[in-house]
Amino acid sequence: MKKAVMVLAVLALVVLVAPAAFAQDAGGTSGKSLTAIAAAFGMALAAFGAALGQGKIASSACEGMARNPGAAGAIRASMILGLVFVETLALFTLAIIFAKV
Repeated sequence: MKKAVMVLAVLALVVLVAPAAFAQDAGGTSGKSLTAIAAAFGMALAAFGAALGQGKIASSACEGMARNPGAAGAIRASMILGLVFVETLALFTLAIIFAKV
């Protein structure tokens, strides 16, 4: 429960701070640098979510292999496929950020 509250607090902070990246230039900072900061926050959120997902996938796979060692090969193959999908989403986020910044 505490982790979910922390994630929501960070998400709310990013939602409140990110529009500043698109605000009118107010002095010495350029819009490009603020957009880069917002992109960095976006990538941090994507990496955080991917890390949580990968940890859950790995722990569930280890638990499944411990409960049924005979199915370890099938569980391992499914785990690797799931890890590939999660990592691909994080890499797509990185590619989109580089394309937009």
